[in-house]
Amino acid sequence: QVQLAESGGGLVQAGGSLRLSCTGSARISSLDTMYWYRQAPGKQREFVASISNNGQTNFADSVKGRFTISRDNAENTMSLQMNSLKTDDSGVYQCKGILLRIEGALDLWGKGTLVTVSS
Repeated sequence: QVQLAESGGGLVQAGGSLRLSCTGSARISSLDTMYWYRQAPGKQREFVASISNNGQTNFADSVKGRFTISRDNAENTMSLQMNSLKTDDSGVYQCKGILLRIEGALDLWGKGTLVTVSS
């Protein structure tokens, strides 16, 4: 079973950029759609972006035009390029992959990486 691990978080000033990566321990080509979620302190986890196995992408309205998502199945990596960062983008970012199985879909989550955007 694929395990996911995020990296690339850190402290950045508002207006800056960060690139997050989600790396699989095995073939992420076995995963259907992959997602980025984030959770700020005291808030619920929210959807940020997703990418299907055929490259179709979706973004939360709050990040459209600023974030891009990509996926390289050969490198077992999904990335989130975050530009023009705002303080509201701060939070723990987690990636998720959907493993389709005969017995039903399984959500696979990474542990998260912290993004802090300072004003």
